[in-house]
Amino acid sequence: MTIGIVAVMDVFMNVLPFVLVGCLGGLVRALYGTVKAVNNGFSFDVYYFFITVVSAGFIGSIIGFVFSSDIRVSALSGYVGTDVLENVFSSIAPKVLVVKRGE
Repeated sequence: MTIGIVAVMDVFMNVLPFVLVGCLGGLVRALYGTVKAVNNGFSFDVYYFFITVVSAGFIGSIIGFVFSSDIRVSALSGYVGTDVLENVFSSIAPKVLVVKRGE
């Protein structure tokens, strides 16, 4: 069974707005975090900034497209970014988790 280029482009054009809006939400959060970090004396890391925006776009697009098909949910999910993943994993993971640090 082959998938035609038209079908692939149709899926791409349906998902693209969710990815872009998710990235926009992540960009807003990353800019806010950058301004806050620079004001507190931390240095700016362009790679961390880029990874933050890309991962927020991925998270926002998946959550917005799969769960509600609403672009506003993608923007919000992109903004909260990794907090969404943290809450999902904390609800799945055991309630008591002990992590020992090597000294």
